[in-house]
Amino acid sequence: MNVLIIGASRGLGLEFVRQYRAAGARITATARDEAALDWLREYGARALKLDVADAASVSGLAWQVDGERFDVVVINAGVFGSRTEGLQPPTEAEFDTVMRTNVLGPMRLLPQIAEALAPGARLAIVSSRMGSIALRTNPAGWLYRASKAAVNSVMKDAALALAGQATVISFHPGWVRTDMGGAGADIDASTSIAGMRTVLAAVKPTDSGSFFNYDGQRLDW
Repeated sequence: MNVLIIGASRGLGLEFVRQYRAAGARITATARDEAALDWLREYGARALKLDVADAASVSGLAWQVDGERFDVVVINAGVFGSRTEGLQPPTEAEFDTVMRTNVLGPMRLLPQIAEALAPGARLAIVSSRMGSIALRTNPAGWLYRASKAAVNSVMKDAALALAGQATVISFHPGWVRTDMGGAGADIDASTSIAGMRTVLAAVKPTDSGSFFNYDGQRLDW
């Protein structure tokens, strides 16, 4: 199996690398800094330097994966922004950082990797239940919520554009004990990634455009 993980410097992305390598997969993984790239190489991955918020960096990805045929692609890179509880407006700089990373990043990445997908590939964007409008019960972190609602829309359009070529889905990884999720979260990264890998192995073309919980439950938009 040939796997590409975008955003693998720590947390969920690094755990994707660890588990897929343990299963014998060939891994290409990206990170922004040299220390993280060294970690990825130690795990046996082909490590590529990439900043999803930087247009020039993303534009160089296509030639680096030219000739590859990835069976699985995971776009994991993301940032949270301020921990707001109500309608506190973000600064313009913060809005740009969150939206460029979480939304514009995948929109730039998808055309770069489309030609590197194997027939019948599975492509997942790590989103969040916080992006669901139907399931929302509080306004906490509203900038992050807006970005994840938007990236779910991006995923749906990618599913339509890549129909017949790849199965495209988005994930809520669960509330995970990572730097973003915090120490009080429900599950560890190993549980989250094991669940998402199981879902990715099972999805069919008819599932393309769907939003899944890490345990396989379908989520409302």
